[in-house]
Amino acid sequence: FRIEIQLISTKKMLQKVKISSDALQVCMSHALSTEKEEIMGLLIGEVEDGVSHVHATIMLYRLDKRKDRVEISPEQLSEASSKAEEMGKMTHNHRPMRIIGWYHSHPHITVWPSHVGMSNY
Repeated sequence: FRIEIQLISTKKMLQKVKISSDALQVCMSHALSTEKEEIMGLLIGEVEDGVSHVHATIMLYRLDKRKDRVEISPEQLSEASSKAEEMGKMTHNHRPMRIIGWYHSHPHITVWPSHVGMSNY
């Protein structure tokens, strides 16, 4: 299987991506929860000085019933954005957190991004 992680572009080029072990474990567990359909989640964190810090993830529910597609609704995105802001308020340094990317799996298909995935970069 393959997990594809895509970061939302910023005005500056990213030089490094750091993902916490907890966030990576959630991504892996989520991807391994089913081998019959793709899964998707959001990456929560911050970008500072060309470094993307992924601190948490938000697993999403599937909207598209096709096994090889994942989609996010505007409502899910809005709710996740609010949740990311709340997560930032709960950290010890109260750093603002936001959605900085997403992940999804490709079970039993090519490891290369699909034409749909490429159009989202």
